Amino acid sequence: MCGIAGIYNLNKNIEIAIVKKMTDAIASRGPDGEGHWISEDKKICLGHRRLSIIDLSDGAAQPMHYLNRYTISFNGELYNYIELRDKLKKLGLKFYTQSDTEVVLAAFHQYKENCLQYFDGMFAFALWDNVEKKLFCARDRFGEKPFFYQYEQGNYFRFASEIKSLRTFEKTDFNRKMLFRYMVYNVAQNPADITETFFTGVFSLAPAHYLFIREGLIIENHCYWRINQEEQIDISLLEAEVKFKELFFNSVKRRLRSDVPVGSSLSGGLDSSSVVCAINELNENNLYPQNTFSARFFDSNLDEGKHINEVANFVPLNKFETWIHEGILFDEIRDVIYHIEEPLLSSSPLAQWSVMKLAKEKKVTVLLDGQGADEVLGGYMHFFRPYFAELFLSNRQEFKKQLEKYKDLRGNEFKVTYRFKLESRFRKVFEILGKMRRLFSTPDYMEFLHPDFIKNFKKIPPPFKSFNQLKDSLNFFTTEFGLEKLLSYADRNSMAFSRETRLPFLSHELVEFIFSLPNNMKINNGWTKYILRKSMEDYIPKSIAWRVDKIGFEAPTDTWLIHPKAKQLIYESKIYLEEKKLIKKDIKIKGREWMLINTALFLQTFD
Repeated sequence: MCGIAGIYNLNKNIEIAIVKKMTDAIASRGPDGEGHWISEDKKICLGHRRLSIIDLSDGAAQPMHYLNRYTISFNGELYNYIELRDKLKKLGLKFYTQSDTEVVLAAFHQYKENCLQYFDGMFAFALWDNVEKKLFCARDRFGEKPFFYQYEQGNYFRFASEIKSLRTFEKTDFNRKMLFRYMVYNVAQNPADITETFFTGVFSLAPAHYLFIREGLIIENHCYWRINQEEQIDISLLEAEVKFKELFFNSVKRRLRSDVPVGSSLSGGLDSSSVVCAINELNENNLYPQNTFSARFFDSNLDEGKHINEVANFVPLNKFETWIHEGILFDEIRDVIYHIEEPLLSSSPLAQWSVMKLAKEKKVTVLLDGQGADEVLGGYMHFFRPYFAELFLSNRQEFKKQLEKYKDLRGNEFKVTYRFKLESRFRKVFEILGKMRRLFSTPDYMEFLHPDFIKNFKKIPPPFKSFNQLKDSLNFFTTEFGLEKLLSYADRNSMAFSRETRLPFLSHELVEFIFSLPNNMKINNGWTKYILRKSMEDYIPKSIAWRVDKIGFEAPTDTWLIHPKAKQLIYESKIYLEEKKLIKKDIKIKGREWMLINTALFLQTFD
C-alpha cells in the first residue's frame, strides 16, 4: 500500500524535483520511504511513497526495476503473489525479493496486459517498458485503489494516487456538472462516465481498466474484466454453502498475508462479523486474539455496541472502540474533505476516519473490513424492488409467496402499488417521461439553486436507474455506481493515517460465484444476503447471522446539525454559496444542511 505519481512528457525534459513535489503531497500514503526514477532521455519519471507491508527490506523499495527493461510504481497488494510467483518460477522466471511488486513485473513480462487476469488484489500502478517504449497503467477490478490522470495528446500524461498531486502543477477548475449532481441528487459519481471527477481535466481510470500510453502520447483505454451476468450454475443450496465458504475463507486467508500487524474493523453487522469470525477460525501463526476497531455512537438508535459485544463474547478479541461525537463535525471535517477530495455524501466517512485514527494509535497497520458484501449479495433494502419486479413479471405465484414471507418478517415496508406494477411493465416509458419533464420544466427539488446554475445543467439526467432484474441492479451498484465511492472513502481515510484496508468480499472469484447463483440464494423469504447467512451461521453468533434490522454506519447527523456551532456553520456555508451563485439568496433550505456545509467546505478547501 503506497502512493504513486509520475509524468510522461514528450516535449519537455522532466526534473525529478517536480515529481518529488507530487509525491510529497501524498506523503501520508507512504511514510516508510520514497523513491524516484527518471529515464535517460528525461521524458518519463516515476515517483513512489512507500508503506511497507510485505517484504520490509530495502530490496522491495520502489520504483522497482526488472530485467533491465521494466520499471514500476505500484500501489496496493497482490494477495495471490505467492501462488503466482511459484507458477512463474516454473516458467523459468527468477526473483530477487519476497515482494508482490516483483511478481507484478514478472507477470507482465510473461503475459503482457493479460497478466491482470491472474491477479487477485487491489492495485493501481504504472509500468514502463523500455524496449517497446510504452507506459502501462492499470487499476483493480472494483476500484479499491485510486488512479487519477491528466493528459494532453501529443504532449504530456500525468498520473497520481490523489488529485492533490496533480494540482501541484496548477489549480484546476471545479467541475460544475459534478457539483450540480451532488447538490441536487446527493451523489458523487456520474455512472454515465465514471472517469469524471470534481475537477475539470482530471480523470479517474475506471475500475477493471488499463491504459497504454505509447510514444506520441496516444492513449489506448481497455476494459479487462466484466461480471458475466448470463452465467447461472445448477447447484443445490448445500453445495452453494460449501463453495461459498471455501471461496470466502480462502479470500480471508490471502488477505491476512502481511509482515506487519493485522486487525479488523468490526461494526457488529453481518459482514464485518463474518470476517472477524473467519479470521478466528483460521487463526494462523497464533497471532490472535485479533485486534478489532469499532465506532460507537452515543445515540442508542445508531450504536451497535450490543452486537459488537456479542461477537467479542463469541470469539477472543482485543476490542478497541472510539466514540463518535459532534466535535468531529466542527474540528476534523475539513481534514476529512481534504483527504477525500470531494464533498461528503453522509457522515459515515467521519466515523471511518476515527476508526483509522484509532488503529494508528494502536500501531495496527492492516485492517480487514466487510465492505462490498451489500452490493454483491443484495444487502440493501432497495434491492427488493428489482427482485420483486422480476418475480412479478416472470412468476406470479412465487412473487405472491415471497411477498408474504417478506411481510411476515419485515411488515409492510415494501408496498405493491399500482405505480409499482406499471413501472415494472413499462419501465422504459417512465424513463422517457422523466426526461421529457426535465426538458420543459424545472423540478421542485431544484428550486433552491441559482437560476443560472439550473439553466446550465437541469437537462443532466438523474444518476439513478431502475431495474426489473435483480442481477442488473446488483451489477450496477457493484461496478458502476455506489461501491467505488465507498471504496474511495476506505482508501482515503485509511491512507490519511498510513493504514491499509483489505476487503475479503471483493475477491473476484467469490463475486463471480455469487453472480452465478440463482436469485433465491441472495434474497429469500424476506432475508437479504441469504447465502452468506446460511454459510456463516455456525461461525458467527446466531443473533447476528439472522438479524432483521440493518443499521448503517452512520453518525447522528440530524442531532449534530441543531448544535449552535452547526447552525453557525450552516449560515456561513449558505452565505458563501450565495456569493458563488450556486444557490438563491434568502431562500429557506430545509433538509439540505449537510449538503450546504460540505459543498462550501469542499470549495473553500480546494479553491
